[in-house]
Amino acid sequence: MNVLVLGNGGREHALALALHRDPSVVALHCAPGNPGTASMATNHAVDASDGAAVVALARELGVNLVVVGPEAPLVAGVADAVREAGIACFGPSAEAAQIEGSKQFAKQVMVAADVPTAASVYCTSVTEVAAAIDEFGPPYVVKQDGLAAGKGVIVTSDRAAALAHAEGALPAIVEEYLDGPEVSLFAVTDGITALPLQPAQDFKRALDGDEGPNTGGMGAYTPLPWAPEGLVEAIMADVVQPTVDEMRRRGTPFTGLLYAGLALTSRGLRVVEFNCRFGDPETQAVLSLLESPLGEVLDAAATGRLSEVGELVWAPGSAVIVVLAANGYPGVPDQGGRIAGPRLFASDDNVHLVHAGTALDGDDLVASGGRVLGVVARAADLDAARADAYAAVDALDAPSLFCRRDIAARAASGLIETPTL
Repeated sequence: MNVLVLGNGGREHALALALHRDPSVVALHCAPGNPGTASMATNHAVDASDGAAVVALARELGVNLVVVGPEAPLVAGVADAVREAGIACFGPSAEAAQIEGSKQFAKQVMVAADVPTAASVYCTSVTEVAAAIDEFGPPYVVKQDGLAAGKGVIVTSDRAAALAHAEGALPAIVEEYLDGPEVSLFAVTDGITALPLQPAQDFKRALDGDEGPNTGGMGAYTPLPWAPEGLVEAIMADVVQPTVDEMRRRGTPFTGLLYAGLALTSRGLRVVEFNCRFGDPETQAVLSLLESPLGEVLDAAATGRLSEVGELVWAPGSAVIVVLAANGYPGVPDQGGRIAGPRLFASDDNVHLVHAGTALDGDDLVASGGRVLGVVARAADLDAARADAYAAVDALDAPSLFCRRDIAARAASGLIETPTL
């Protein structure tokens, strides 16, 4: 199999790592890729959101599977262009990708499919937002309706802060606050069959103790030692399969990766959000434990054969990812900071680095984005995985980067109570 992965972040590096392990993948390309993907794939300086350029590259390379990593190319219709060119593509159409591209669209799908989610109000003015947050009460949840790279949401008890956020986020969705631990579940689907990956939990706030502003994600771990029995089965039955069925009923079948972000509340399972692609940084942890050949799974989904795959196989133990971000993130991040240390390009260790916002300045690896690196560690349990991950963080020489020090700490210490489904 000859595979082209679109994107240049940590998620795409993790996808390339997993595809590289698949013996059926004999050639691997990334566009545009990053210094990490270059260690196992051929990078190509092509805009992942330019459908015509992607199709031209895929034809030139003779690829038989294109995997679209980020949400922006999907919403822009790149998967449609690739499929129209007769090339198999893992990723939903532009119409189906609206499940992430518009939170209001996602709410409409959930209502039609009877999927449990937070009560919400669609607002086109700050006045409407004010009325909605006063109706729901604190903590206030205000979400930008369109794409915002994971940073279009504010959860706060400060009414003025909620309204200030709304001014730059219109149109917006105001939701009721959902209590309880959050869970991320990815499901691969061909539009009919859906196959779950391991559940994970990520950390959105920038600072320890879930303080600071929302980010695209500062770390994650998998599996969930506190998860109630039957959690994945309940999510698939009550959330994923009804959504896949409703999308097909609407004439916009969803093929690719459906990401369900959920809260296990005191009133039961609720959907916080849907994404139309692998989540970042959960993907880095989840795929590090995947033993099934990823290329074969994604190709089966892209070609309507997912029912032939069977259950996925997972390595035992736990995986943790700690994200290192540039100082200033999620605001204006410092750029150009030098990064040195061991494992910068290792790909086969139980501890490895995933590149997200990196670049080469001569022979030096430097920061070139907000979230710069992810340290992924696999071990027998969460305690050991955390210890290995933070030891690798401490071995880096990267003074311009920061990280949270509490990723998976509460779960490893047994401090998350098992919710009742």
